[in-house]
Amino acid sequence: MRNREVAGLLENIADLLEIKGESLFRIGAYREAARRIESLTQDIAQMAEAGTLRQIPGVGEAIATKIQEYLATGHLRYYDDLQHEVDPALIDLLRVPGMGPKKVQLLHKSLSIRTMDELYQAAREHRLAPLPGMGVKTEQNILKELERLQQRTQRHLLGKVLPASEEVVALLRELPIVQRADPAGSIRRMKDTIGDIDILVASDSSEKVMKAFAQLPMVKEVIAMGATKSSILTYDNLQMDLRVVEPNCYGAALQYFTGSKSHNIQLRELAQKRGLKISEYGIFEETTGKRLGSKEEEEIYHILDLAFIPPELRENQGEIEAAQEGKLPKLIEIGDIQGDLHVHTKASDGSEPLMAMASAARAKGYQYLAICDHSKSLGIARGLSVEKLQSQWEEIRELNAQLVPFRILAGTEVDIRNDGTLDYDDDTLRGFDIVTASIHSGFNQPQERIMERLAAAMHHPTVDVINHPQGRIIGARDPYAVDLEMAFQLAAVTGTALEINAMPDRLDLDDHAARRAKELGIKLTISTDAHDSSHLNFMRYGVATARRGWVEKKDVLNALPLSELLNWLSQRRRKR
Repeated sequence: MRNREVAGLLENIADLLEIKGESLFRIGAYREAARRIESLTQDIAQMAEAGTLRQIPGVGEAIATKIQEYLATGHLRYYDDLQHEVDPALIDLLRVPGMGPKKVQLLHKSLSIRTMDELYQAAREHRLAPLPGMGVKTEQNILKELERLQQRTQRHLLGKVLPASEEVVALLRELPIVQRADPAGSIRRMKDTIGDIDILVASDSSEKVMKAFAQLPMVKEVIAMGATKSSILTYDNLQMDLRVVEPNCYGAALQYFTGSKSHNIQLRELAQKRGLKISEYGIFEETTGKRLGSKEEEEIYHILDLAFIPPELRENQGEIEAAQEGKLPKLIEIGDIQGDLHVHTKASDGSEPLMAMASAARAKGYQYLAICDHSKSLGIARGLSVEKLQSQWEEIRELNAQLVPFRILAGTEVDIRNDGTLDYDDDTLRGFDIVTASIHSGFNQPQERIMERLAAAMHHPTVDVINHPQGRIIGARDPYAVDLEMAFQLAAVTGTALEINAMPDRLDLDDHAARRAKELGIKLTISTDAHDSSHLNFMRYGVATARRGWVEKKDVLNALPLSELLNWLSQRRRKR
């Protein structure tokens, strides 16, 4: 499908309009259309042929006409004209946190800056500070963000890479000459960001597979073509490397190319002590060269007297020792999730009504859904006043009467203010079924102040969950100055649950933090922070992060059935 290609085009248009200084409404229309198209399950090209583009929410007549033109001709005159009006190189500068369109325009006009390198050099030479509205502090922040961005540019979000790799794998699996195909490397280990994108195929016809790979519809450029390994660049500018192996050694190759490197080194050392050696071709007796296993991945671990180690755990962080001792955790699975405890509706900054979100949750087989729109002071997210809350609660009561046994929980994402107080009064907070609390401001406060705010929220008698406790946005914002160990100790004492936020650019708590929370017996939630119904599908990323953190079903609050969840919430309120 060309959905991501078209979505990328609309995002580029929005970027150019932003640099031009066009209205926020117009820019937002292109970004919303891009987001909707990227999450479509239908092929955008087929919808264009059928004349149904206007049925996509957010796609009006003007945007639909542009999509039609692009799909039919491969070009869009409007986009070409924009590129003549605005230097496309300037778009890249918007990726620097704190660099809005006005600053980009200022730097381009005043210093002829077009590239990241030119911006970095100008900041190093202190040529930014004298400009209007800049100053020394802004210059220092830009320099710091550029250095951080440079460290992150070689990696992509799992939420972008995994669907793209799965689409390629699905197409390859349709080929009669392909017996098996899987993503490998850090994608299969479900790391939050991905460097190399590896795909593995089992086939007796490697050259035919390579030819088919090079001709896939998402291929923008063939970088390299070989007998057993090829590389392509997609329209999303993702490089994918394909390896083809013989079917009888597929299991060994899948284990080897999944990694991690340190996990594989430890496995090889374990094998050597037993007079064995491991490679991508199998596990062998070192003296005779006899192959003992290779077709299935499980054989490698079984021959070493190890329980099978799930890919997410293969980071050389104690998993091999646990497998030797029979102490590997029974990891949480997507099917264990009984509901989502953090979603938004159009009442605040979501894009769909309450009923649409509830229907989507029911369609996923969930028993419950917590509506947690923003609280009143978060103006940018259209936070709910107490009056609007009363209206929402009434709607929830009416829908719950219709949807039995499914249950909508009346919740909130209440803001933890800069002084540590909560954004609703105590009487209002006691009216919710579940209260989740978040820091949305004061990110640059010192650690002591951040921890005072979190402590106040966790000690508050109505707060059940702290959302995205690290406050990070991957590739855009570092965590605020949270002392995680102190936060965990507070959660353990107060019985407050901590969220693993499944948004692909958050995944917060991260895997290391989730594992530490589990070790301390802290209840976790895995929630999507969904702002439309398609975002409910992000649950897979949150579950993957939990699995990387050795988290089990018993550790996760929203793996409880409805009756047990309600009992947990009720007991918590009585205790406090």
